[in-house]
Amino acid sequence: MSLAFDLALCILILGAAALAVFGRDLFGSIVFFIVYGVLIALAWITLGAVDVSLAEAAIGAGVTGVLLIGAWQGIRDGGGGEPEAPTPWPLHLAAGGAAAALCGVISFAVLSLPGHDGLAGEVPENQGALELGNPVTGVLLGFRAYDTLLETLVLTAALAAVWSLTPSQFWGGIPGPNHVKPPDGVLASFGRMLPPRGLIVAVYLVWAGADAPGGAFQAGTVLAAVWILIVLAGLRDEPRLSRLPLRALIILGPLVFLGVGLIGMLLGAPLSYPEGQAKPVILVIEYALTLSIAATLALLIAGPARRR
Repeated sequence: MSLAFDLALCILILGAAALAVFGRDLFGSIVFFIVYGVLIALAWITLGAVDVSLAEAAIGAGVTGVLLIGAWQGIRDGGGGEPEAPTPWPLHLAAGGAAAALCGVISFAVLSLPGHDGLAGEVPENQGALELGNPVTGVLLGFRAYDTLLETLVLTAALAAVWSLTPSQFWGGIPGPNHVKPPDGVLASFGRMLPPRGLIVAVYLVWAGADAPGGAFQAGTVLAAVWILIVLAGLRDEPRLSRLPLRALIILGPLVFLGVGLIGMLLGAPLSYPEGQAKPVILVIEYALTLSIAATLALLIAGPARRR
């Protein structure tokens, strides 16, 4: 039964990927991309990688899917859409050839690497020094902290890129439309009922991430979803993008992470932790990153400013 399930899941993943890539309807391709992300999350669960599954479902399928739907909505409202004339086949052939060449170069580079077991042996041997029960958190914030720091900086750069699309007359204004809903409607009721529970889930995810599946990215995504629900329910409006506290919140996590790295440099190695204090320092980084990731993801979905 396990083999049959794995084969069926692989077929569904390949089918969703093919429909997302080769579909002629743009909205349909986006839908199949979201389905593909959910199936990939399910595949990670079958492999026992619950942390990766949570991140894929929340960010890979959820946040990215919402951003793609927003882009599709903007194209449709702006009078754009699919080009009427089909793309010339030589262009398709050239794009396919370039993609195949890039795939070949990457494959050659990966296969040419010297044989190495990666961190599989080093993590169990050195994880005790970090006082973390979750090896994923140990890798992300201990053994490969450079990668995690760069990921947070990429999110910040992506938000700056989105804000750069703001028309000059709305610069620093309020993103998104003003959502006004009936105060006794279903969405408003959910907007009042779910946020306290979402806050508890987010706090648990970031706290449990030290010893169990969870972490800053998962908790930040939950907090972002809570804020989006409040805005959609019409209970609060989006914040003005020129507000200094909001911008400070966005860079809080990367700044704390970078500050810890600089302190580690003074102690002997960048992004190292004081002996016996690794877990509390990592938790400080995780909580700061949670707030920044939540604000960044929510503002990415809100988009550039559209109102004064």
